[in-house]
Amino acid sequence: MSFNILIVDDSNAMRSVIRKIISMSGFRVDSCFEAGNGREALSVLSSNWVDVILSDINMPEMNGLEFLETVRSHDLYHHIPVIMVSTEGSTERIQEAFENGARGFIKKPFLPEDIRKVLYQVVGCQEDGEYGGNAENPSDSEEVDF
Repeated sequence: MSFNILIVDDSNAMRSVIRKIISMSGFRVDSCFEAGNGREALSVLSSNWVDVILSDINMPEMNGLEFLETVRSHDLYHHIPVIMVSTEGSTERIQEAFENGARGFIKKPFLPEDIRKVLYQVVGCQEDGEYGGNAENPSDSEEVDF
């Protein structure tokens, strides 16, 4: 299974680095969208299916925490997991991100393994990149109601 990712960061270079590191990590990506701030990210969300968002905190116009708050309060987007990626690694800032609905936090600088681990945890992938529980034995996975 592959995922659509939205990377939100005001630095074009950092967006490229994150995209490259996600690629190096082995996380399977179908489409990778980018935005320079929260307002641009909302525009991307309005016209694209996104499975997971990686967002910086400090950005102009709409910062990452404001963006996170908006996503969490939106009927169509509230289910999308948001992972904060920031140089701000203080306990207070991390706690604030989680209190506002972040599903993960990655401190810059980071390694491909760091991104892979958090992405897999957030989207529910196993270490082999497969989604969910043991497909051969449905009793080992969560119940599914179709």
